[in-house]
Formats: sequence, C-alpha cells, structure tokens
Amino acid sequence: MSHFRRRRGLWALGVVLALALGLLARPVLDALGVFSDTGDPISFATDGDVPLSPAPTVGGGDGGRRPGVAPGASEVRMPTGPAAAFSVAATVPEDGSKIAVTTLKGRKSGFTGRVWVWAPPQYKDPAYARSGFPVLIALPGGAGYPVNYWMGTDLKLEASIARWSKEGRSLPFVLAMPVLNPRPDTGGLYWDASDIPGQPKMGTWLTEDVPDLIRANFRTLRSRDGWAVMGSSTGGFAALKSVLQKPRRFKAAIASGPDIVPDSRLWAGHERQRRANDPRVLAAELIRAGGPDVFLAVQVGTAGSDARARPKVEGFVRTYTKGPVRTRLSVIRGGGHNARTYVPNLVDGGLIQWISAHMRGPVPGAVG
Repeated sequence: MSHFRRRRGLWALGVVLALALGLLARPVLDALGVFSDTGDPISFATDGDVPLSPAPTVGGGDGGRRPGVAPGASEVRMPTGPAAAFSVAATVPEDGSKIAVTTLKGRKSGFTGRVWVWAPPQYKDPAYARSGFPVLIALPGGAGYPVNYWMGTDLKLEASIARWSKEGRSLPFVLAMPVLNPRPDTGGLYWDASDIPGQPKMGTWLTEDVPDLIRANFRTLRSRDGWAVMGSSTGGFAALKSVLQKPRRFKAAIASGPDIVPDSRLWAGHERQRRANDPRVLAAELIRAGGPDVFLAVQVGTAGSDARARPKVEGFVRTYTKGPVRTRLSVIRGGGHNARTYVPNLVDGGLIQWISAHMRGPVPGAVG
C-alpha cells in the first residue's frame, strides 16, 4: 500500500471516529468535502413564496391597506419567476448555508454571465416566510472574471453578515455576486461597470439584469429602500457610480478603496458617454436635482495603493457631501488595498450599520 493510500485511510478512519464521538459538526464536514454537494441543484423557494392575494383597498381604520395584510407587507415582492437553475457552489462553514450559482442570459443587456447568490439564515425562518429581504449586490476588484471573489468562503462576507444580522448590527441581506467584467483582465482591460459603446453592456447587466434575477427568485422589497451595491477597487467604483447613476433603483453603496473616475481605455473616442458614467459628474447632477437621497459609505486604508488613492477618495467625499448625497468615510489605519482589510471594517468602521439604518429590512410575522 502506498504512503498516500495509507494516509488517506487513516484520515477517513479519523473522520469516522470523530463522527462517532460527535466531535465534528456538519458544517465542518461540508467544508472538508466529506458530504460535498457542490454542483447539486438547489432552490431558495419556500412554502410562503406565492403572490400576495389580491384584494380591494378599503378605507377606514386600516389606513387604506388591504384587509389581512400586515404593516409593511405591501412593500413585499414575492418571487416573480421564472425560477433560475441554481447549483451549489460552496458551503459556509460557520452555519452550513449555501452559496449557489447560475448562468444568467441578460434580457436587457444581451450579456451572458455567472451570478452567485446567498440568502441569510433568516430567509428560511418561518417567522419571515412572507417578508421581503434587502439585497446587496457585491462586486469584486481586479478582473472580476471568471469568478466573483465574494463567493469564496475565505473572505467570510456571508458568515459576517449572518453574524452581524443576528447581533442587530446589519440587515439580513440577500447577496448577489455577479461577474464584473465580460472577459479576463489582459493588460489592465476592464469595462468600468458601464455600457461603453461597442462593448458588452456591463452597466445594464449589473444594475438591471442582475436585480431582475434576484426579484425572480427571492422575496424582495419593492422600493429602492431594499437595494444597495458594495464593491472593492474597481467594484467600489461600480458601487458609487451605479447608485449615483440610478438613485431611483438603489439607495446605498459601500465603496472600499474605490476608483473615483472612469478610466478604462475602452472609453477612447467616447468622452460624452464617459462623463455620463463619472461619479463626480453624477453626484453634481444629483445635488442640482435635489434628490433622491443616497447614502454612500466609503472606506480606504493608509497603506500601499490605498495610501496613494486616499487623497482622491477624501476629496470626493469632501466635495460632494451635500444635499441628497450623504456620506460616511472610514479611514483604516494600517489597512491595505484588499478585501481582508475591508470586510472586518464594514462593522468596525460602522459602515454596514449606517446603510442598514437607512434601508428597510424584513418584517417578521408579515402575512399575505
């Protein structure tokens, strides 16, 4: 018997003994691949996922609500369908919850790409069976293709939101994690999360097709109070730009070490369109329009490339925090330009608490 086979046999024996002694929890075993269901079909549907019963609006003491509908239930949008074909992509070790993936053919953008999703533990809690959940679209830095690194359990975004929501420090967000770019990064090529003329319409993909996918498969909220975007680096730029560009669709952003200007080389020859995707221009236009209010949480470190980006980030916040543009800035002392710095500071810097306070969460006990 080879050394490898002997080691594998001893490892399997150890797992069996640990199981017999009750020493290993199921989430840990999932993470070790003992009961791996990666690639298996999965659905997020629950027994309560049927449309709210239509009923005439009545006057009187109910304030014009439909009979039998709890306060806030009119905000709930039940899954519209069609159901997507999700499969398991990963298991969160801390609680056994599943991260799933599907391939989305964007009806509005024409772009086809992968989207990873995750629902917080509250989503399948019977107390929230008729409740709509807020959505956080999480965008990566770097190439953002062929995967979105937020779907990996090593960064603990999902586990952190699950814990923070139980502690009352964050809303229980449904996460949508789409690819950010249509192709691999070759020599610094990226699409600025925008509809650049002659290129795949990544702006429409991220802000319309991906939300449509989530509305089709999850209980969400009808108003922009239930929609936010977060991201790091180029994903941070995308978060800022998307919320400022479409404030009637999204209410809040968390931008970590963000780029401030659209600078893809694909904008060459398209200056007017580039300016229409510049967060500085968009913020100024929103201020002149007088609203609606948006809430931009920004964080930046003091080390490495974040130290060089910090003056631009602080300048943006200083210049455009007025009127409907509300901001919260957190400077991470010693923090670098990486997600491992940014995730803990979402709560340490008060960012996730701040946007949660200005958004809407699920209402337990809502009925249809």
